[in-house]
Amino acid sequence: MQGCPTLLWRGCVFGAGGRPISYAGAVHLGLIASVVREYDPAISFFVDVLGFELVEDSPARTNDGRPKRWVVVRPPGAATGLLLARADSEDQAAIVGKQAAGRVGFLLHVEDFDAAYARMASAGVQFLTVPRTEHYGHVAVFLDIAGNKWDLIGPAS
Repeated sequence: MQGCPTLLWRGCVFGAGGRPISYAGAVHLGLIASVVREYDPAISFFVDVLGFELVEDSPARTNDGRPKRWVVVRPPGAATGLLLARADSEDQAAIVGKQAAGRVGFLLHVEDFDAAYARMASAGVQFLTVPRTEHYGHVAVFLDIAGNKWDLIGPAS
């Protein structure tokens, strides 16, 4: 399509009417914020229980100058990570564990579903469903430390 920089449309999104909107270079989703009650228990859950990498844990400041931490975790080898953001107001505290309004809001894809499920279950992860097979793969719903629902997804057989 006219306006996209490459034959494969890499770096393009399509707006109203199917017209391409071109960005300067490649585009990817870098971080997704997850509001948590406290940093350290959240880090422990994602790193020790789920096996994520702790990418960064640095001092930072809120928009109004209060101290906070910039904490990023991500699955090994992944480009997209989670920014663990401690709730620092009543409004933020009210959404801890409810970021997707009770729906599954996060999807964790694994190569070996059975091994991941067994490891997570033995580490005390709370699964809300038993594993089942869908057209897109094997799936089971679990809760993170904040109470958000996740899908554990493995390849279809």
